[in-house]
Amino acid sequence: MSGLIGRKIGMTSLFDENGKNIPCTVIEAGPCVVTQVRTKEVDGYNALQLGFDDKKAKSSNKALDGHFKKAGTSAKKKVVEFQGFEEDYKLGDSLTVSVFAEGEFVDVSGVSKGKGFQGVVKLHGFGGVGQSTHGQHNRLRAPGSVGAASYPARVFKGMRMAGRMGGNNVKVQNLKVLKVVPEKNLLVVKGAIPGHKNAFVTIQK
Repeated sequence: MSGLIGRKIGMTSLFDENGKNIPCTVIEAGPCVVTQVRTKEVDGYNALQLGFDDKKAKSSNKALDGHFKKAGTSAKKKVVEFQGFEEDYKLGDSLTVSVFAEGEFVDVSGVSKGKGFQGVVKLHGFGGVGQSTHGQHNRLRAPGSVGAASYPARVFKGMRMAGRMGGNNVKVQNLKVLKVVPEKNLLVVKGAIPGHKNAFVTIQK
């Protein structure tokens, strides 16, 4: 699937022709530089490696500097491979938000917000112990019993317990492109996408 690398700017809302208020997300999509071209003969598959957002020279190393130098560009913070481009792009070519059109649908992938260590009520939607007036002191949000009887005398794998929440790779599919602003490299899609503000995302057609 062809696409671009972008950065989540934030959320806003637009009005459609019927006056309905539509929540949407603004993404800075591109420009992305072709940093490597994968071919069937050499790599076994066809793909383009795209780079986005310049990295400080002190944050790069010689291996990366040499890799990006072949494409005639500076070191990039985010590098992702995409397949399925209809046009033939060469090393060093730049792709802009113009590859998307208003009205089409895209898939957006990113890392969800990390929420730290959370209990079972927030993490899994448990209802708590309940009957708080009947002798419950400080156990309103406790998970309750987690084990079985003397047999099997253990807790089964996959038991839902408290733990780390968020920070996962999430893909939101079929988001409608509401507006494309080529002069500012902005893409406005309907609905919410994963990640915090300024987080990197990948947009696929």
